[in-house]
Amino acid sequence: MFYRRLISSAAALTLAFAATAATFAASPANRSATDKSNLSRSAHVLEPLNLAVLIQDDLTSQVSNEIGVIGDFIRSLPNGSRVMVGYITTGTLQVRQPFTSDLNKAARSLRIPRSSTSASPFNPYVEVIEALRSFDGNSSGKNAVLLISDGLDTSRGFDITSSAHTLDLERAIKRANERNVAVYTFYAPSVGLTSRSRLAASYGQNSLNRLANDTGGKAFFQGTSGFVTFDSYFEQLKQTLNEQYARAS
Repeated sequence: MFYRRLISSAAALTLAFAATAATFAASPANRSATDKSNLSRSAHVLEPLNLAVLIQDDLTSQVSNEIGVIGDFIRSLPNGSRVMVGYITTGTLQVRQPFTSDLNKAARSLRIPRSSTSASPFNPYVEVIEALRSFDGNSSGKNAVLLISDGLDTSRGFDITSSAHTLDLERAIKRANERNVAVYTFYAPSVGLTSRSRLAASYGQNSLNRLANDTGGKAFFQGTSGFVTFDSYFEQLKQTLNEQYARAS
């Protein structure tokens, strides 16, 4: 009789433990941990990229604080990705790192922008066109440009009526579509007009938005007064890339 009671008690304890474990597994706290794990996985780009990172050299010194974040993003890309790093400066494209699959090497090639009007281009779009020539049509994976710029085109004067419709912007859109390259843009003010004039900032953002939308990319900016960090930009960029990948699959 004693042993029967002991066995019955053990069985009851086992059932109670199993019920408790099941309740814990279904509890909101545990589901939260699972959700966090899924979120962590989704926080990485899922598809390999052929990515050209282009940084305008006369952006404000605040952008210097974001170089580490840009490098972290490059290093986080999946195996099979290739990255190029270039700076848009005084009407030329300074290629710091041609396309490479060594993501650490690409990240190390980043430098802080000069943040000087002596490095100001008339517009970033001529150099975007130049960078597009570096894409190999035979490469596998999605082709993309990440353009970090104020987007302002003053090559033919500052005329708000031509916002988002300048000649070089139109050419950049055409060349990107011909080479199947999506352009993603981060707005940041330069040390020139866009840090002093909201009208100029709006003009530049309109152009960046047009470039992104018309090439299958997306533009990211936070008002016309500047930005805090690129952290939220990169989180949204990763989410956008993964959603586009899922739709294409």
